[in-house]
Amino acid sequence: MGLLQQKCVGRLLFVLSLLEAAGALALMFYALLWEAGNLVNLPDKRIGFYNFCLWNETAQALQCLDYRHLQVMGISLPGIALARVFVYTCLVFSIFYPIFVAHVKCTEEREGWKVILIILIIKMIILSGGLGIFLFQTSQWIHPSDFTGGFLALVGTQVMLLIQILTITMYLRWAKYTHLHQSPFTEKALPIEI
Repeated sequence: MGLLQQKCVGRLLFVLSLLEAAGALALMFYALLWEAGNLVNLPDKRIGFYNFCLWNETAQALQCLDYRHLQVMGISLPGIALARVFVYTCLVFSIFYPIFVAHVKCTEEREGWKVILIILIIKMIILSGGLGIFLFQTSQWIHPSDFTGGFLALVGTQVMLLIQILTITMYLRWAKYTHLHQSPFTEKALPIEI
């Protein structure tokens, strides 16, 4: 592989990873900020990380339940709080992730890319864990057809995280291949003149 072609592949993978990070961040902003964490947002039901509202036939209106009602219904408040912490922690990681990627790219440290891969795996685990805990707690009141844009955006975020993991893995393989087949006449290989 020519030197120019190697550089192009490296830049392409780097730009691709940044675009994927931007996509995941946009999806998380939509789900957690624009939709206010609501995974179900229908006229007769609004269920999310901060809302649990069901249709009240007597009042003919949407009635939001408070924590004591949720406990009576069998929903664990620590479980909902833990799910909320996991999902919103993933959002915080996503905000600072592009800065870290740019730093690692500037320093060209291969170990930094391994750390990025670990961060992506952690983000995927805490996002899926938070969603899983929340869905386990509220599954009695949510049908699969009830999910709206917030839920779909979080599922899309997980897909984007998986694609990012694959891209960074490809980048690590490319960097290893490039390092093993590097010419002995590069600037790094030449002796330093005093």
